[in-house]
Amino acid sequence: MDKVYEAAVEFGTEAENEGFARMIVAGFIARLNPTLEELSDIRTAVSEAVTNSIIHGYCMKEGTIRMVCRITGNEFEVTVEDRGVGIENIKKAMEPLYTTKPELERSGMGFAFMEAFMDKVSVESTPGEGTTVRMSKKIAKEAALSGQMERAVGFD
Repeated sequence: MDKVYEAAVEFGTEAENEGFARMIVAGFIARLNPTLEELSDIRTAVSEAVTNSIIHGYCMKEGTIRMVCRITGNEFEVTVEDRGVGIENIKKAMEPLYTTKPELERSGMGFAFMEAFMDKVSVESTPGEGTTVRMSKKIAKEAALSGQMERAVGFD
């Protein structure tokens, strides 16, 4: 049975925390030795999910975003959760070029990017209660020295 690694973090809706979330994900997934393309894809998808929470979920007002990262075998999963306004019509919101904030010159490509860069994307939302985005991606191969690296830095 594969060992499961998990980390959770909560942070505020300040715009600079989008970069913070990207750094957390990059550090967490390092144990899988992803390619630069895999790492870039994951960081971009996380960036889009966090940005959606800030701009659409909380309407750029104060709030908390919870992010949970999990590794099982060679699969990385990330959950981005907010307690913002929620999404009335998830299917419509996931259509490319659809945006509820055209005045902010939003492209409406957030969910399309998430779906393009990750293997699986699911969205659950309740209006007035918030939104949870779950994404996963299999990493092409686990690092041959993964176990040795973990022991060397004290992760196992």
